[in-house]
Amino acid sequence: MDIRVSVFDDNNSLRDSLYYLVSGTPGFAIAGVYPDCNQVLENLKQAPADVILMDIDMPGVNGIDATALIKSNYPDVNVLILTSYDDSAKVFNALQSGATGYLLKKTTPAKIMEAITEVSQGGAPMNSSIARKVLEFFSEKKNITANGYELSHREIDVLSCLVRGDSYKMIASHCNISMGTVCTHIANIYKKLHVNSKSEAVAKAIREHLIADTI
Repeated sequence: MDIRVSVFDDNNSLRDSLYYLVSGTPGFAIAGVYPDCNQVLENLKQAPADVILMDIDMPGVNGIDATALIKSNYPDVNVLILTSYDDSAKVFNALQSGATGYLLKKTTPAKIMEAITEVSQGGAPMNSSIARKVLEFFSEKKNITANGYELSHREIDVLSCLVRGDSYKMIASHCNISMGTVCTHIANIYKKLHVNSKSEAVAKAIREHLIADTI
Protein backbone atom coordinates (compact mmCIF):
# COMPACT_ATOMS: atom_id res chain seq x y z
CA MET A 1 0.00 0.00 0.00
CA ASP A 2 1.33 3.42 -0.95
CA ILE A 3 2.47 5.86 1.73
CA ARG A 4 0.11 8.83 1.49
CA VAL A 5 1.92 12.16 1.72
CA SER A 6 0.54 15.69 2.13
CA VAL A 7 2.57 18.87 1.63
CA PHE A 8 1.99 22.17 3.43
CA ASP A 9 4.23 24.93 2.07
CA ASP A 10 3.58 28.47 0.82
CA ASN A 11 6.43 28.32 -1.72
CA ASN A 12 4.68 27.50 -4.99
CA SER A 13 7.81 26.24 -6.74
CA LEU A 14 8.87 23.95 -3.89
CA ARG A 15 5.33 22.71 -3.39
CA ASP A 16 5.11 21.75 -7.06
CA SER A 17 8.54 20.09 -6.93
CA LEU A 18 7.53 18.01 -3.92
CA TYR A 19 4.29 17.04 -5.65
CA TYR A 20 6.13 15.67 -8.68
CA LEU A 21 8.83 14.06 -6.52
CA VAL A 22 6.38 12.15 -4.33
CA SER A 23 3.81 11.28 -7.00
CA GLY A 24 6.56 10.09 -9.35
CA THR A 25 8.15 7.72 -6.83
CA PRO A 26 6.79 4.15 -6.70
CA GLY A 27 5.26 3.27 -3.34
CA PHE A 28 4.16 6.81 -2.57
CA ALA A 29 1.05 8.83 -3.33
CA ILE A 30 0.13 12.48 -2.89
CA ALA A 31 -2.84 12.98 -0.57
CA GLY A 32 -2.87 16.76 -0.96
CA VAL A 33 -0.78 19.90 -1.43
CA TYR A 34 -1.67 23.12 0.38
CA PRO A 35 -0.25 26.69 0.52
CA ASP A 36 -1.11 27.16 4.21
CA CYS A 37 -2.44 25.41 7.31
CA ASN A 38 -5.48 27.57 7.93
CA GLN A 39 -7.81 24.61 7.23
CA VAL A 40 -5.39 21.86 8.17
CA LEU A 41 -7.83 19.66 10.09
CA GLU A 42 -10.45 19.88 7.38
CA ASN A 43 -7.79 19.18 4.76
CA LEU A 44 -6.76 15.98 6.53
CA LYS A 45 -10.37 14.95 7.10
CA GLN A 46 -11.09 15.20 3.39
CA ALA A 47 -7.77 13.70 2.25
CA PRO A 48 -6.17 11.48 4.94
CA ALA A 49 -2.38 11.27 4.96
CA ASP A 50 0.21 9.00 6.58
CA VAL A 51 3.09 11.50 6.48
CA ILE A 52 3.02 15.29 6.24
CA LEU A 53 5.84 17.46 4.92
CA MET A 54 5.39 20.65 6.92
CA ASP A 55 6.94 24.08 6.41
CA ILE A 56 7.20 26.35 9.48
CA ASP A 57 6.80 29.92 8.24
CA MET A 58 3.43 30.21 6.47
CA PRO A 59 0.68 32.85 6.45
CA GLY A 60 -1.94 32.40 9.15
CA VAL A 61 -1.37 29.25 11.19
CA ASN A 62 2.36 28.45 11.28
CA GLY A 63 3.75 24.96 10.87
CA ILE A 64 4.58 24.39 14.53
CA ASP A 65 1.08 25.32 15.72
CA ALA A 66 -0.39 23.25 12.89
CA THR A 67 1.70 20.26 13.99
CA ALA A 68 0.26 20.50 17.49
CA LEU A 69 -3.25 20.62 16.03
CA ILE A 70 -2.60 17.61 13.82
CA LYS A 71 -1.12 15.49 16.61
CA SER A 72 -4.02 16.36 18.94
CA ASN A 73 -6.59 15.24 16.38
CA TYR A 74 -4.69 12.70 14.28
CA PRO A 75 -2.05 11.20 16.61
CA ASP A 76 -1.07 8.46 14.14
CA VAL A 77 -0.10 10.94 11.41
CA ASN A 78 3.64 11.59 11.22
CA VAL A 79 4.68 15.21 10.69
CA LEU A 80 8.07 15.74 9.08
CA ILE A 81 9.22 19.34 9.30
CA LEU A 82 10.82 20.60 6.05
CA THR A 83 12.07 24.13 6.55
CA SER A 84 14.89 26.62 6.07
CA TYR A 85 15.13 27.30 9.81
CA ASP A 86 17.91 25.53 11.68
CA ASP A 87 17.95 27.45 14.97
CA SER A 88 17.59 25.45 18.17
CA ALA A 89 14.37 27.16 19.31
CA LYS A 90 12.53 26.14 16.14
CA VAL A 91 13.87 22.59 16.34
CA PHE A 92 12.77 22.00 19.92
CA ASN A 93 9.45 23.83 19.53
CA ALA A 94 8.69 21.57 16.58
CA LEU A 95 9.58 18.43 18.54
CA GLN A 96 7.52 19.55 21.50
CA SER A 97 4.57 20.15 19.19
CA GLY A 98 4.77 16.54 18.05
CA ALA A 99 6.93 16.58 14.92
CA THR A 100 8.52 13.19 14.25
CA GLY A 101 11.45 14.48 12.17
CA TYR A 102 13.16 17.70 11.10
CA LEU A 103 14.78 18.31 7.72
CA LEU A 104 16.21 21.40 6.08
CA LYS A 105 15.03 22.40 2.60
CA LYS A 106 18.53 21.94 1.24
CA THR A 107 18.05 18.19 1.77
CA THR A 108 18.35 16.26 -1.50
CA PRO A 109 15.19 14.77 -3.04
CA ALA A 110 16.50 11.25 -2.47
CA LYS A 111 17.08 11.97 1.24
CA ILE A 112 13.60 13.47 1.57
CA MET A 113 12.06 10.28 0.19
CA GLU A 114 14.25 8.18 2.48
CA ALA A 115 13.09 10.29 5.43
CA ILE A 116 9.42 9.78 4.52
CA THR A 117 10.00 6.03 4.47
CA GLU A 118 11.95 6.12 7.72
CA VAL A 119 9.36 8.16 9.59
CA SER A 120 6.59 5.81 8.41
CA GLN A 121 8.59 2.89 9.84
CA GLY A 122 8.97 4.40 13.29
CA GLY A 123 12.15 6.47 12.84
CA ALA A 124 12.72 10.15 13.52
CA PRO A 125 14.94 11.46 10.71
CA MET A 126 16.98 14.64 11.06
CA ASN A 127 19.74 16.33 9.08
CA SER A 128 23.15 15.82 10.67
CA SER A 129 23.34 19.52 11.59
CA ILE A 130 19.98 19.30 13.37
CA ALA A 131 20.99 16.11 15.18
CA ARG A 132 24.17 17.90 16.30
CA LYS A 133 22.07 20.66 17.86
CA VAL A 134 20.15 18.03 19.79
CA LEU A 135 23.38 16.46 21.02
CA GLU A 136 24.80 19.86 21.97
CA PHE A 137 21.66 20.51 23.95
CA PHE A 138 22.37 17.36 25.96
CA SER A 139 26.00 18.35 26.52
CA GLU A 140 24.98 21.15 28.90
CA LYS A 141 25.60 19.17 32.07
CA LYS A 142 24.76 21.94 34.51
CA ASN A 143 21.01 21.63 33.97
CA ILE A 144 20.75 17.86 33.93
CA THR A 145 17.55 16.67 35.58
CA ALA A 146 17.82 13.72 37.92
CA ASN A 147 16.04 10.59 36.82
CA GLY A 148 12.94 11.22 38.92
CA TYR A 149 10.77 9.04 36.70
CA GLU A 150 12.36 5.80 37.93
CA LEU A 151 13.37 4.76 34.44
CA SER A 152 15.40 1.57 34.41
CA HIS A 153 18.82 1.40 32.74
CA ARG A 154 17.28 -0.50 29.84
CA GLU A 155 14.48 2.05 29.51
CA ILE A 156 17.11 4.82 29.43
CA ASP A 157 18.86 2.92 26.63
CA VAL A 158 15.63 2.61 24.66
CA LEU A 159 14.75 6.27 25.23
CA SER A 160 18.23 7.25 24.01
CA CYS A 161 17.59 5.27 20.82
CA LEU A 162 14.25 7.03 20.32
CA VAL A 163 15.94 10.41 20.62
CA ARG A 164 18.53 9.37 18.02
CA GLY A 165 15.66 8.56 15.69
CA ASP A 166 16.11 4.79 15.63
CA SER A 167 13.23 2.66 14.39
CA TYR A 168 11.87 -0.10 16.63
CA LYS A 169 13.83 -2.65 14.59
CA MET A 170 17.05 -0.68 15.08
CA ILE A 171 16.39 -0.40 18.83
CA ALA A 172 15.90 -4.16 19.05
CA SER A 173 19.23 -4.72 17.29
CA HIS A 174 21.10 -2.09 19.31
CA CYS A 175 19.82 -3.35 22.66
CA ASN A 176 19.89 -7.03 21.64
CA ILE A 177 16.24 -7.55 22.55
CA SER A 178 13.13 -8.65 20.67
CA MET A 179 10.67 -6.29 18.97
CA GLY A 180 8.05 -7.32 21.54
CA THR A 181 10.38 -6.35 24.38
CA VAL A 182 11.05 -3.02 22.68
CA CYS A 183 7.31 -2.32 22.57
CA THR A 184 6.99 -3.28 26.24
CA HIS A 185 9.82 -0.94 27.27
CA ILE A 186 8.37 1.91 25.19
CA ALA A 187 4.94 1.41 26.75
CA ASN A 188 6.56 1.58 30.20
CA ILE A 189 8.48 4.72 29.23
CA TYR A 190 5.27 6.43 28.07
CA LYS A 191 3.58 5.52 31.35
CA LYS A 192 6.45 6.73 33.55
CA LEU A 193 6.94 9.97 31.60
CA HIS A 194 3.17 10.58 31.41
CA VAL A 195 3.21 10.92 27.61
CA ASN A 196 1.18 9.33 24.84
CA SER A 197 3.51 9.24 21.85
CA LYS A 198 7.09 8.84 20.71
CA SER A 199 7.40 12.51 19.79
CA GLU A 200 6.18 13.58 23.25
CA ALA A 201 8.67 11.22 24.91
CA VAL A 202 11.53 12.56 22.77
CA ALA A 203 10.53 16.16 23.44
CA LYS A 204 10.37 15.54 27.20
CA ALA A 205 13.73 13.76 27.19
CA ILE A 206 15.29 16.70 25.36
CA ARG A 207 13.57 19.36 27.44
CA GLU A 208 14.45 17.77 30.78
CA HIS A 209 17.87 16.35 29.81
CA LEU A 210 16.76 12.89 30.88
CA ILE A 211 19.43 10.99 28.94
CA ALA A 212 22.31 13.47 28.89
CA ASP A 213 24.69 11.06 30.58
CA THR A 214 23.97 8.33 28.06
CA ILE A 215 24.66 10.28 24.85
